[in-house]
Amino acid sequence: MTWSEMQPLLSQACSETFTMVLWSTLIAVVVGLPLGILLVLTDRGGLLQNVVANKVIGQIVNIGRSMPFIILMVALMTFTRWVTGTTIGTTAAIVPLAIGGIPFFARLVETAVREVDHGLVEAVQSMGGNTWTIVRKVLVPEALPSLIASTTTTIIALIGYSAMAGTVGGGGLGDLAVRYGYQRFETQLMWITVAILAVVISLIQFAGDFAARALHGRGARSGPVPALRLLKAKEPAAADVSKVA
Repeated sequence: MTWSEMQPLLSQACSETFTMVLWSTLIAVVVGLPLGILLVLTDRGGLLQNVVANKVIGQIVNIGRSMPFIILMVALMTFTRWVTGTTIGTTAAIVPLAIGGIPFFARLVETAVREVDHGLVEAVQSMGGNTWTIVRKVLVPEALPSLIASTTTTIIALIGYSAMAGTVGGGGLGDLAVRYGYQRFETQLMWITVAILAVVISLIQFAGDFAARALHGRGARSGPVPALRLLKAKEPAAADVSKVA
């Protein structure tokens, strides 16, 4: 197979993989972020402590993470057909990809949020901040570098999942490698597909690491969270009042 014959096949496969990974990542982040934060808030000693809810949510996440993706795709065929009207193609593959990515990302979010200094939370609480304020002003901003790294890891995992989705008619680079590289013995095309995946994953990892380091460095230069700066700003004012008295 010549390059002129391979080029349109590779272009279409890359487009399909990009579509699958983009939409599944967006859904995984939108659903997995609040789910991971909720796992922290409802845990013992959390701001919304609820052991029963925490156990139920944690068990659902564990089941989702423990199921191999190829089995998850088969198990969700009925649901996928109900959502998209089909079980074959790029659009259909987004459903299991997103559902598989949600628990994966939620656990990473939970780990990132747990690393936030609890002293910052207590400081905002002492100033009268409610749970929503703490999540919005402390937990998410302080965990942002780790959340960026978690998103990078999720994207790379979903690229791997999308390759498996291609083996059952999901399209993308995985489907191209199987149909042409394996079934039609087009070894050259298969290795080009592998090289494209390696380059894409390396670029995504580099971009994610760069963004995480940049956010971490900016956070270190900016100092404490705004709530704590406000708290410190009140202390001189109180001292001035005592001097006047």
